[in-house]
Amino acid sequence: MMEYASLLIVFAFAAFVAGLLIFLTSILGPRRKSEVKEQPFECGFDPITLPRGRFGVKFYLVAMLFIIFDVELVFLFPWAVVFKKLGAMGLLEMIAFLGIVVVGLVYAWKKGALEWE
Repeated sequence: MMEYASLLIVFAFAAFVAGLLIFLTSILGPRRKSEVKEQPFECGFDPITLPRGRFGVKFYLVAMLFIIFDVELVFLFPWAVVFKKLGAMGLLEMIAFLGIVVVGLVYAWKKGALEWE
């Protein structure tokens, strides 16, 4: 349990600093209310207006591909930590895994999923 004491101290210090800054802002900050400041604000536009346009499917497709390949990349870190313990079999399994990932990337590339028009 003593190993976590330093981590607990860091979290407590971060919480203290965040609380102190919020407290000081509420005391020292100006309080000038106006009609404009009281209105709801969303991305620089009035939230009552209709959408001006739609996002293309390509935007979502690229975002989903990024998340998929990013999550697959996370599997490389634990493997790298225990690489010596796994030996040659672990290396072959990772090569097979990366081969599947590369085949998926090439497929998405050939289908034009990465083309931004």
